[in-house]
Amino acid sequence: MAKDHGPQIKDDEQYERLREQGESKEKAARIANTDRSSAGERGGKSGSYDDWSVEDLRERAKELDIEGRSDMNKDELIDALRNH
Repeated sequence: MAKDHGPQIKDDEQYERLREQGESKEKAARIANTDRSSAGERGGKSGSYDDWSVEDLRERAKELDIEGRSDMNKDELIDALRNH
């Protein structure tokens, strides 16, 4: 039985599974709070990170408070953003 993480987490069981898989608290909460009936309908509006400039990738990493971003190359930034 999953712990109750309070009203901020909609699906406690999914949140626990994601945390056990090593996902960050933020990412696990984001996924656990997604409305599954419309989740697949939303994506695809933003270009692939592969098409972004290093400057834009660093700015996005800054928005997400990813540490070490200033020393990362493009591939490392893309990996960090995709796995945040």
